[in-house]
Amino acid sequence: MKVEIYSDIACPWCHLGKKRFERALAAFPGADRVEVVYRPFQLDPTAPEEPRPHREVLAEKYGPQSVAMDDRITALGAAENLTFDFDTVVENNSLLAHRLLRFALQEYGPAAQARLKGRLLEAHFGEGMDIGDREELTDAAVAVGLDRDPVAAFLDGDELHDEVLDEIDEARQRGITAVPTFVFEGRWAVQGGQEPATFLDVLHQVTAATAAESAGARPGDGAEPAAVPGRTAGPDAACADDVCEVPAP
Repeated sequence: MKVEIYSDIACPWCHLGKKRFERALAAFPGADRVEVVYRPFQLDPTAPEEPRPHREVLAEKYGPQSVAMDDRITALGAAENLTFDFDTVVENNSLLAHRLLRFALQEYGPAAQARLKGRLLEAHFGEGMDIGDREELTDAAVAVGLDRDPVAAFLDGDELHDEVLDEIDEARQRGITAVPTFVFEGRWAVQGGQEPATFLDVLHQVTAATAAESAGARPGDGAEPAAVPGRTAGPDAACADDVCEVPAP
């Protein structure tokens, strides 16, 4: 089974959703046959390439409600042993980090990419990491087993720039406007940082559906895995109710 996870490093629900999905996968009997690949998505592709304090950025966009938004995700993260320290979070354009994740997938494979994704989210939300800083990105990659010299050389160039932008455009063409979005076998989507039990149920449903098709059933015969959309936020609340979404134009 292949699971493609569309997410952005700048998305707190993506951090929470990754942890919850991994908990579900650990309880899934067929976990060793599941390939997980992280796909890029940018909630704000126009964000300037410069570090900015998270509190200031969010207050400019959403005013006083931004504090309550942060407090809620902080509490939910604590329940999953995740640290959200929004007083130290630094916002920056996430494209460079997405390029590094694509490099990790291409050169080291899905497992290394997943480790790097986790490290970037952990450092961004809990340690004040600047995800647009080449040296900090290199250190994060080395910390999860990538080789320093190739990573540094990659980040100093423009390799995979166009490929990552194409992937982001493809995601939007597929109708993805909110993250995290989990796509199973290229066909069934689950949106939002769902509870582990929900992810586990979908893993079982997809396994049963693909097994039935292998046995001769046609797609659509019998029960299909249900899409489980998150409760999407409105244009004035980009990160709420299980997802972060692109504001309506």
